[in-house]
Order: sequence, then C-alpha cells, then structure tokens
Amino acid sequence: MTDDELKQLFASIAIEQKETSAQIKELVACNKATDAQLKVTDTHLKATDAQLKATDLQIKELGKQIGGLGEKFGSFTEGMAFPAMRKVLRDQFGMEAITTRYEVKRNGNLLELDVFAYSNGQDQKAIIVEVKSHLREKHITRLLKVLTDEAKHYLPEHANKKFYGILATVDAQESLKAQVINNGLYYAEIYDDVFALKVPSDFQARTF
Repeated sequence: MTDDELKQLFASIAIEQKETSAQIKELVACNKATDAQLKVTDTHLKATDAQLKATDLQIKELGKQIGGLGEKFGSFTEGMAFPAMRKVLRDQFGMEAITTRYEVKRNGNLLELDVFAYSNGQDQKAIIVEVKSHLREKHITRLLKVLTDEAKHYLPEHANKKFYGILATVDAQESLKAQVINNGLYYAEIYDDVFALKVPSDFQARTF
C-alpha cells in the first residue's frame, strides 16, 4: 500500500470516528432528554397519587359526616315524636311502662329497640315501636323478624304477653305504607310534634 493510500485510509477512519462520536453524543443527549421526561412523568404520577389519596380521604370523611347526619336526624325524629307517641301508647293502647332506646343483652347478643312499651294489666300487651326518617322495605322486614323470632327470646319475662308492632316514619312511599298494614303492623306518621296512627277503620293488628 502506498503512502497516499495509507493517508486516505487513515483519513476515512478519522471521519468515521468523528461521525461515530457525533452519533454517540446525540444518543447520550437523547438518553438524557428521555431521563428528564421520565423524571417529570414520575413527578406527575406522584402528584396524581397524592391527589387521589387526598380525594379518597375527603370521600371517607364526607361518608362519615353523612352517616352522622343520618344518625342525628333519626335521634331528632324519635325525640320530636316521643311526647305525642307516649300519649297514644297510654291512651289508645293502655301501656303502663314506656321506654325509649331500649336495649337488652342475651348471651352476648344485643337487641336494640327505639321504643318498648308494655302493660301488666288484664290485657298483658307489649308494643315495639320503630321510628324511621325514611321508611325502607328492610325496616319492615327487620321489625317482623324482631317480633317473630327475637322479642320473646330477649324478653322472656314478657313471653306471656301479646306483642304488637308499630312503624313510625316521617316519609314513606304509598306501597310501603300498604306493606306495613298488610303485614298487620300499625303504621304511624310523624310531622312537627305530631304522632298519628294511619290505619284503615277495618285494620286488624297482628299479634306475635
């Protein structure tokens, strides 16, 4: 190989090295840009995750507040209705003892009643009243279960009595009102400080 050919060879190798070096630098620059983008994306993801966690906490807190509001409204409804309810239970049903927020525990299980009333007189009657702000079908089912399966188990001292049920509510669909009455339960409405029984004249209460 002549000197000129060697010079040309070295010159071409030098050019190729420069091109390769330029490509490597370009690749490094691209990698740095990609890394920067990944860091920005990671920062955004962390910020989004933090926002989601904050939103989740807000939703949970709102749920607690709504639940607490429902409990407070239920307690308010019971308190608002009680004086008129007590008068009805005494005057129309002859109840001698009337207790709100009645609780009884048997074998580690708890039975909670909004109102429990009874008479030890000749009639030997007991009445369980459940007070609801908005009546749901599950409330009817629950009261029937208490009267059918639970009341005399938890209250053996009243086992000889005839039990009756009253569902009192501020608001209820007509179909649910009919369902209450068709099951032999008294239906009562609460408005302002009034507690009024709303049953047809031919209503026959079911005894349990």
